Amino acid sequence: MGPWVHRASSITNAGEVDFGAASVLDLEQLELKWFDRWLKGTDNCADNEAPLKLFVMGVNQWRYESEWPLARTELTQYYLHSYGSANSLLGDGSLSVVRPRDEQPDKYTYNPENATPTRGGCNCCNPEIVDWGAFDQRPVEYRNDVLVYTSEELERNVEVTGPVVATIFAITDAKDTDFTAKLVDVHPNGYAVNLCDGIIRARYRESTKTQQLLTPGEVYEYKIDLWPTSNVFKKGHRIRLDIASSNFPRFDRNPNTGNKFGEDAGTQVANQVILHDKAHPSHVLLPIIPAL
Repeated sequence: MGPWVHRASSITNAGEVDFGAASVLDLEQLELKWFDRWLKGTDNCADNEAPLKLFVMGVNQWRYESEWPLARTELTQYYLHSYGSANSLLGDGSLSVVRPRDEQPDKYTYNPENATPTRGGCNCCNPEIVDWGAFDQRPVEYRNDVLVYTSEELERNVEVTGPVVATIFAITDAKDTDFTAKLVDVHPNGYAVNLCDGIIRARYRESTKTQQLLTPGEVYEYKIDLWPTSNVFKKGHRIRLDIASSNFPRFDRNPNTGNKFGEDAGTQVANQVILHDKAHPSHVLLPIIPAL
């Protein structure tokens, strides 16, 4: 598991970030060694190696592990907080391990005709169509249709390695809509680099096999899979979670109508409410790896 863009394990940068010469691996040689051992019976000790080799961003180091997720993982909930105005970088959103109590919800408007744009990420397959890799997220985070929740400066290094999942409680006035989440590493100078992200389509909130439209105005719980990452948030950095309703064109826009996709039924604006209080503890679940 490396810090690469699609089919590019031989270069050191992914987007704006250069991970250094140590990040490069000869994958073909690794694959040939494995095939030689198991298809040809060559005694090359490939079966004695650890089954997992992962690259830890932040410290930019390779590490061998014996299982996935890591057995020593400490799953930690970082909760969303605000005074009701987490909109954009200029808002009052925060992120901490303290459970919320009585807090005002955050609100934003998602307009499919002015969708929140993609800026890097785990994209495929042409960077000329959509950027891939790590980029400063601040140009997107200045939008009012993005809720930004940021922790205090870290007093020590914090490693996050493994699957990342956000759980949010939300209300919408549409029959169907999307919610996105993005984990971001904020450097002391403000540079905000994306690590992993995900999306949930409301009609598939319970299963991807069946569709169930929403009742406008009701509270629903959504689990957003942000996919795995491995990163050390260094001392002085901050952990950030961005919430929105589109990440386009990485993901197609939800027209919010509830109609069948492909029908020429236009779009409608969705008014979104994200709750974070005692009864609705919206949070991101981070796989924290304790220092060895």
